[in-house]
Amino acid sequence: MNEKNIIETVLLLALPASGKSEVRTYMSTLSDEVCLKDFHMGPTVQLDDYPYVHFMRCVDEELIGRGKPSIYFITPDKPFKDPRQWGTLVELLNEDHVNLYAHNKTHPKSAAEWLFARLDAAAGKAGATGPGSSLDAATRNALADTLEKEARHILDERNAASDEKLEGRTLVIEFARGGAQGSPMPLPEPFGYGYSVSMLSPAILKNASILYVWVTPEESRRKNFERARPDGQGSILHHGVPIDVMMNDYGCDDMDWLEKTSEKPGTVTITAASGGGKFHLPLGRFDNRVDKTSFIRKDRRDWTDGEIAGIHGGLKQGFDAIIAKCR
Repeated sequence: MNEKNIIETVLLLALPASGKSEVRTYMSTLSDEVCLKDFHMGPTVQLDDYPYVHFMRCVDEELIGRGKPSIYFITPDKPFKDPRQWGTLVELLNEDHVNLYAHNKTHPKSAAEWLFARLDAAAGKAGATGPGSSLDAATRNALADTLEKEARHILDERNAASDEKLEGRTLVIEFARGGAQGSPMPLPEPFGYGYSVSMLSPAILKNASILYVWVTPEESRRKNFERARPDGQGSILHHGVPIDVMMNDYGCDDMDWLEKTSEKPGTVTITAASGGGKFHLPLGRFDNRVDKTSFIRKDRRDWTDGEIAGIHGGLKQGFDAIIAKCR
């Protein structure tokens, strides 16, 4: 938290379909004054790894359609071939963070080639495989042409974010992690929040707090099924996760274990994988085990006062817990 009592960085973490995106949508409807007063949040700037997951699935879909083996996923409805790709996603977020605060913008001729190069570099840091080492030149060029629009959307969003003035703002970094149903704790690397949060750069971790949207794995699966639309895979509010992925990557998570084993109550203790030291990240929970967020997907005119009070009060409780550990 900075000298103006604004939380600088929030890691918005939860299982899929838990309500993370709905929380972001709800907060976007509030005035800056309300967000500051009730949540100690400035106007937000967002980073999210889901667009990269979606692009990876697009790459595999195009490869399979050309009779080629996939790079990222076992099949379109299965988990990663190499789970170290979870680290690839974090390295992409680290790079986004650097470019955001340096106000770096890039204007490549091919957005797809730009993104392929980023995927290669991030995968190398995580010990995984990117498209550069997996594709012949002809296939890579064909994919670049086909996926240019998808890549351009990601590039445009990153360039737009780099235009933002960051003073007095709160950075929100959103992702979901977990492990196979029934896994013992701690989850083995590269699964779970313990691994992925440790892979974040010290520049992120030094100012970070965690808002954990708390749902059970069973509720996560139910809501995932309900929200999915066939045409919604690129959407924040309406994409769905395949059931095998839900069971094997998100069948449980390690947030309870991380909190219970932390060196300081009310925090999560993280040792940066890069060697940047140890961090105690303040933790707040937004308890969504009884659904407080699905109404957000309705037309705003149909939101009731009771629904609004439920999400607002729950968020305030979570942020109050963070603030108590920041002081």
